[in-house]
Amino acid sequence: MTDAVIPLADLRYAAQVPQIPAQLHAPQGWLADRLGRPLRDLRISVTDRCNFRCSYCMPKEVFDSQYKFLPQSSLLSFEEITRAARLFAGHGVEKLRLTGGEPLLRKHLEVLIGQLAALRTPQGRALDITLTTNASLLARKAQALRDAGLQRVTVSLDALDDAVFRRMNDVDFPVADVLDGIQAALRAGLAPVKVNMVVKRGTNDDQIVPLARHVRDHCGPGVVLRFIEYMDVGATNGWRMDEVLPSAQVRERLHAVHPLLRLDASAPGETAERWRYADGGGEVGFISSVTQAFCGDCNRARLSTEGKLFLCLFASRGHDLRALLRGDYSDAQISAAIGQIWGEREDRYSELRGQGGAVPQDGTRRVEMHYIGG
Repeated sequence: MTDAVIPLADLRYAAQVPQIPAQLHAPQGWLADRLGRPLRDLRISVTDRCNFRCSYCMPKEVFDSQYKFLPQSSLLSFEEITRAARLFAGHGVEKLRLTGGEPLLRKHLEVLIGQLAALRTPQGRALDITLTTNASLLARKAQALRDAGLQRVTVSLDALDDAVFRRMNDVDFPVADVLDGIQAALRAGLAPVKVNMVVKRGTNDDQIVPLARHVRDHCGPGVVLRFIEYMDVGATNGWRMDEVLPSAQVRERLHAVHPLLRLDASAPGETAERWRYADGGGEVGFISSVTQAFCGDCNRARLSTEGKLFLCLFASRGHDLRALLRGDYSDAQISAAIGQIWGEREDRYSELRGQGGAVPQDGTRRVEMHYIGG
């Protein structure tokens, strides 16, 4: 007799159907949670699939050929995503980021982007529409995405050295194709392009300076490199604190080669600390969610591939908006439910962890990165 194995896909679904408030208050274009944080940014995962198997996100030993991804019928349709985004915009969301998995694996994604580009804030402004990608398909799709209304892209790139990069993506994908994707994005007008490097001590920290030099010397001012601390998202990546290289140490390595000067944040709730090269050679950023939590002004909500709303990257339970979107509920009812969910939010996982306090535990597995994006 063998032990029963519960697929991770079955553990992702922990969610409750939101209640519809008795009184339906019309959205006012501003919504604050219990800690006074406004809702401004909605990250939308359009697929749970990815063609990379990076160890910190989708390790091959878990996400193998036997892994059960979501069936197409479970995914939110483009119309459902657009409806949800319109309701969030009514509450003050100004920025939409499409994520995955790898979002460019979702067929006809430019159709969704065109629908989202037609949305407006209560003040009549177009929403800021961005996308995070591993750039494996970006070279062939950049222009179509731009033509549809996409404004900017963020590219994940964890090494400049081809051998290191192939080892990290674990599917033998060449770094040259990612660099081609970045150039295609620049030519299409998807600038500034942000390049995110997840730094894992002992794995790719020797790539910090080489990648910074490449971006500085060969990519021009339209590309901004950002370094991200290796985070304890989900439960499949085997995260250990001794593999985290603090942003302060990353910055010291760069500063020793090219002196850096601090910049002010460009917007409230920005995740990256901004620095510039003293000689005018460009800008770099540091995202320090492990050693320097930024929960205090977090203004982001995340909508999963199948319509679960998560209020924190480290959450273990979501709110089943798909049940409302596919049920007999009006826009006013769903909008009121969203308002109630955000109004009750008090998530601050990274702050509690950093303070040595008790991190909430309810016995469920934290949501995986590939399921809700970064």
